[in-house]
Amino acid sequence: MRGKVAIITGGASGIGLAIVERLTREGVNCVIADLETSGGERAATKLKKAGADCLFVATNVSQPSDVRHLIEAAMAKFGRLDILVNNAGLQFVASIVDFPEERWDTLIGVMLTGTFLCSKYTLPHMIRQKWGRIINISSVHGKVASPFKVAYISAKHGVLGLTKVVALEMAENNITCNAICPAYVRTPLVERQIADQARVHGISEQDVVQKILLAPAAIRRMLEPSEVASLVVYLCSDDAAGITGTALDIDLGWTAR
Repeated sequence: MRGKVAIITGGASGIGLAIVERLTREGVNCVIADLETSGGERAATKLKKAGADCLFVATNVSQPSDVRHLIEAAMAKFGRLDILVNNAGLQFVASIVDFPEERWDTLIGVMLTGTFLCSKYTLPHMIRQKWGRIINISSVHGKVASPFKVAYISAKHGVLGLTKVVALEMAENNITCNAICPAYVRTPLVERQIADQARVHGISEQDVVQKILLAPAAIRRMLEPSEVASLVVYLCSDDAAGITGTALDIDLGWTAR
């Protein structure tokens, strides 16, 4: 993969940053897209000091103009686009009857509309070179539901449908599109969820971890971001050229029941 170019949305922290760090170790030139300007610039600076060729572009993936600017900046810097990882995400915990409409719009905009927009504007460059890899970070909640997460779960289910459509439309161009469905990963996003769940359920944060987050899993622990990053690297490789339109679980046995 050395010399290829990847865009990673939500790449300033958590799963996204782990993916950036792993891809750069494989020799991939990475474009970090994130709303978190300080974190994105800090990550890019650190990677450059380590010898990686990396670019940060402040991006709201729910906005077409921002996404077009992101793609233009990546092409201006590197001249090609080979890999897109749609990872940007956020969470809000509330009952559907109390769920603010503006929060719905924001979550769907980032996780579903953003995945659509980034794919739409990246694909022409992949089609031109007859090679590409799109990897969408969905969730185990793209396959099963839990209460109090109506927008998150709706978006992640939608991402799986979008993944299949892109895979079917792009197969003749040697472009694959797959989704990864992790269980809970040890990230700042999940840490904030724990506090929100404790508030909604009226229980301690320790009880949230043991009785809600880990209860459905066979292996009762959280995933590490590096485990998701390793699967991304595999899906980007030539060894995974025959895998497309799939949703691969890293769910600690959650969906085996």
